[in-house]
Amino acid sequence: MIIRFLAILALAAFTGSAAAEEEDNNYDQISLFGAVLERIRADHVEAPEVEALIEAAINGMLSSLDPHSAYLSPRNFKEMQVQSKGEFGGLGIEVTMENGLVKVVSPIDDTPAFRAGLKPGDLITHIDNEMVLGLTLGQAVDKMRGPVDAPITVTVRRDDEAPFDVTIVRAVIRIQSVRRRAEGDVGYIRVTSFNGNTLTGLKNAVSRLKEEIGTDLKGYVLDLRNNPGGLLDQAVSVSDAFLERGEIVSTRSRDEDSAQRFNAKPGDIADGLPLVVLINEGSASASEIVAGALRDHRRAVVMGTGSFGKGSVQSMIPITGHGALKLTTARYYTPSGVSIQGKGIMPDIEVEQAVLSPVEEGRRRVREADLPGTLDKAETSEDEDETKPSEPSDYQLTRALDLLRALSLYGAGASH
Repeated sequence: MIIRFLAILALAAFTGSAAAEEEDNNYDQISLFGAVLERIRADHVEAPEVEALIEAAINGMLSSLDPHSAYLSPRNFKEMQVQSKGEFGGLGIEVTMENGLVKVVSPIDDTPAFRAGLKPGDLITHIDNEMVLGLTLGQAVDKMRGPVDAPITVTVRRDDEAPFDVTIVRAVIRIQSVRRRAEGDVGYIRVTSFNGNTLTGLKNAVSRLKEEIGTDLKGYVLDLRNNPGGLLDQAVSVSDAFLERGEIVSTRSRDEDSAQRFNAKPGDIADGLPLVVLINEGSASASEIVAGALRDHRRAVVMGTGSFGKGSVQSMIPITGHGALKLTTARYYTPSGVSIQGKGIMPDIEVEQAVLSPVEEGRRRVREADLPGTLDKAETSEDEDETKPSEPSDYQLTRALDLLRALSLYGAGASH
């Protein structure tokens, strides 16, 4: 007993010593940061702005963790809060950073960037003739924002083409995140992003389609192609809208006790009619949650090409008196317990876009696994609007409509 007691004391002393040593080392590193900052402030050839230096250091620290962690200045934090509600000022593009350049993940439908012809995969090398190389993503985004109706010129590199300039007029971006139309006896619903109004838009779209098509309604195509994601709670709600029961998604962080599970409540707004979900390499984050949940519960057939592969959760952590940290705090898992981080959702039926449509046009898009430092590497209305008739070049949608009618004809319901 005495020996065991002494062993425990020795272990406690060792653990305490190790913790103290680690804490001392942390203080040494903080002291190093302070010494470097003071030397720069005192001796740099030009008097620096200390606030800007510290913000740059914070951004550098966060960007070394993963591609999605970042510091938001008070102004950017406020803009992000407005954006999540479905309205913000800017060009209308979802971007990331690749090899020091801004890379377009996806232009948002019916925004200035979309109308100007920017495409997924485009590299922005200059903003108003200023090189992007050397800027952080936040700094580049700041330069692309500005007064409404003010023009901006971006230099674009696309595939092997020579770089070219595109002039875009900034606007208030009002995202119609849900659109719908009747494709004969099938309801087509396109969700372009997940903001605070998406569930309301979805319910309105389904209700309108039921009225328009009536008793001939065979089912629905849910188009999530080039949807860059958005709010987790809206992804859960959209999934729940089509599910009667079961887990939708779970999140797991470093702290095992903080794991969360989100479950569906009874009620299917589609009344059990067949559902086909369209995805592609531009479908990310919240889009992948919806596709994964509906697929795992055999509620929908997922068709198209492999998704982006962003399976991480970012938490907004306000810093009192300053902006906020957007910090990656967890990974999410589909109902079957699979993480799609770096891998993406693979469709049940793979269908390439044989002839390029406005939704799909452009070269191969960047995916999560392509981003430097990625984990596990392997823009208000009612948010519902009628879209134009389908383009004959949209081969994936044509195949989805064919499949859905076949499911209805053979009484397959939602199973596959």
